[in-house]
Amino acid sequence: MLIDLLIAMLWSLSPFGEAKVGIPYGLLNGLNPFLVFIFCFLANLLVFPMMMFFLEKINGYFIRWRFYKKSALFVARRAKKGSGKNVQRFGLLGLMLFVMLPVPGTGVYAGSIATYLFKFDKQKAFWANAIGIFLSSVIVWSATLLTMKGISMPL
Repeated sequence: MLIDLLIAMLWSLSPFGEAKVGIPYGLLNGLNPFLVFIFCFLANLLVFPMMMFFLEKINGYFIRWRFYKKSALFVARRAKKGSGKNVQRFGLLGLMLFVMLPVPGTGVYAGSIATYLFKFDKQKAFWANAIGIFLSSVIVWSATLLTMKGISMPL
């Protein structure tokens, strides 16, 4: 049980799934639904301060390397393209809505990059990301529980 909860949390920290993968993993492995939600949400929430630290402190050092710079610019362009119009237009509300979407390419990693690129106030951006992560986690958690119980949701 503890190993499965740890794996669910690691998925929630991962840029390859975040809580969108961690929550279903934990629920499908028979863990307590409320523990899964809380631990996966909190693990996903930890990504924002880690990303901001990386972007502000470590990014400047790595940007000197050509391969990293090329990759960083690619990611920055994708983040700006994916979130740019809504985030610029609606500010922090747009950031929250972007992070909230439970689809690939959105989430706290992209939200952190958008925060850095658009130079949002970090504390306000943290709360926008936190609310977005929470709402996304609720959507994924509810959809997974309903699917496990055999209730289909209309599209």
